Amino acid sequence: MESDMRSIGETARDSGLTVSALRFYDSAGVLRPARVDPQTGYRWYAPEQLADARLVARLRRVGLPPAEIRLVLAAVPGTGEAHRIVDAHLRRLEDGLSDARRELSFVRALLDQREHPMDPIRPESTVTLAAAELAAALDAVRFAVGGDPEIPVLAGVLFEIEGEQLRLVATDRYRMALASVPVRAADGAAVAPPAAAIVPAALVDGARALLAGCAEAVLTVGAAQFALESGGHRIEGAGLDHDFPDYRRLIRLEHTRRVETTASALRRVVTEADVRLMRRSAEGAECEVTVLTVGPGGELSAAAGPAPDAAGGAVQVAVDRGFLLDALRAGATEQLVLELGGPITPLAIRAAGREGTFSLLMPVRIPELA
Repeated sequence: MESDMRSIGETARDSGLTVSALRFYDSAGVLRPARVDPQTGYRWYAPEQLADARLVARLRRVGLPPAEIRLVLAAVPGTGEAHRIVDAHLRRLEDGLSDARRELSFVRALLDQREHPMDPIRPESTVTLAAAELAAALDAVRFAVGGDPEIPVLAGVLFEIEGEQLRLVATDRYRMALASVPVRAADGAAVAPPAAAIVPAALVDGARALLAGCAEAVLTVGAAQFALESGGHRIEGAGLDHDFPDYRRLIRLEHTRRVETTASALRRVVTEADVRLMRRSAEGAECEVTVLTVGPGGELSAAAGPAPDAAGGAVQVAVDRGFLLDALRAGATEQLVLELGGPITPLAIRAAGREGTFSLLMPVRIPELA
């Protein structure tokens, strides 16, 4: 029988995998050998497994996790599932490259400042944008600003300019809100240079008041400076001298269920449901918890605990009821899209038709959903 098979060494040589990699993928349940000698433990592979081994080698080189490699190998031909997994990984790699470029642009600025410490700090980016759009974006994120004096970095809103977009981000660790606004480089350049600043909450509120009734605004964001001009008035101040947490990994989570609803319908479901008192975490404050359930057909319900038919394809997540209602009040649109991934994945609340504007609520872990 062994004469019809390839040894682990031959399979390694012909596939591009090492012997240790083949052993690892066997233990991980990705690529099992066709036969294992019961006395020596030596692994033998069938000739037709060479194609799978070569595929594993390629997927390994681009960093696909073992669990997803296993799904690719198990995918039924013709369903497109394997292609979807690979395409999703490619998007993650492209996003990672964009993040690296963005971070390196800031690294270069820091290096320049380090090499020329006597040079005055100049604004890094000045853009023009619609005052009403900036006001709506500030309204969409302000509720999520942190108030814990022990974590001062969260006591403001991140203003991040990249290309033709301004992104606003706020978080208090238990929830996060993001909004995007299109911008134009104020100096006539094709795109504005990248820049970021964490703007204190008081300065954010002052900027929001300045926008009322105005058509356009000019925003300047730098490493240590924030300024906004609109309607003949100007407000400026220093940013917080901290590094904002990496929020991008949270906005790329995979969700298993997506359902369209309205803010009024979701608010009604939540306010009419029973709640339970719990702590958000070991050190967190007590809060009212609601368990949201989306059924196999997209039906939405809420309760104090898991739905009895949760095993029938429903997806559930427990969230802070007050935070959920805050997010609904902050949203400027009635049409919403909810994205759920299960009891340990954040709940995403997206404004339909407003790309880049959404809230994330961290799940509250309850034993029944574990």
